Amino acid sequence: MSDAPIILGYDPETLRERIDVDAAEARLAEIAVLRSLSALNEKVALLRMLGRLDEAFDTAQTAYRQSRFTGAREDALAARVRKAQVQQFQGKHDVALQDLTGCVDEALTHEWDELAAFALQHRGKVRFEQREYTDALVDFERAHELRLARGVAADQLQSSKFAIRVTRAILEGDEEPSSELSEPITSIDS
Repeated sequence: MSDAPIILGYDPETLRERIDVDAAEARLAEIAVLRSLSALNEKVALLRMLGRLDEAFDTAQTAYRQSRFTGAREDALAARVRKAQVQQFQGKHDVALQDLTGCVDEALTHEWDELAAFALQHRGKVRFEQREYTDALVDFERAHELRLARGVAADQLQSSKFAIRVTRAILEGDEEPSSELSEPITSIDS
């Protein structure tokens, strides 16, 4: 497995990941034959970031089906969030927003705080793309709160902090902040 980081940062105009395409392609090749749920989830993220959205959606559907067979509701919910991310990238914002809202509600109901934060972060990104900056900021701040309380990895906190900083700058009419992050990003689920 390559140690090269795949996510290099985030685009301040879209909040989408800036990636090392070669590292992403290499990692995808490494896990191409794997069929485990974790491998499928990673493939969804890699394919989405590489812009291979039809493949990403098909893989997301497969991951969701597989997660439903395992009986772990948390895994099924996480797969739904990843599928909604792909729908967002496909420009299906209304569908993604509806799915992510359902995911947020379910995660909060069951007190799955990390999943709630994951869904809130990505619902915020959909709202950001729809220029609903106030609602996006609420989602990003709540995701950050939940992530901070759960002691998640620094790169996940950074993703929320960056989204908050960019969204506040837009709402306040300031110039967009730097896309520089203080910590390397090691997770594909930030």
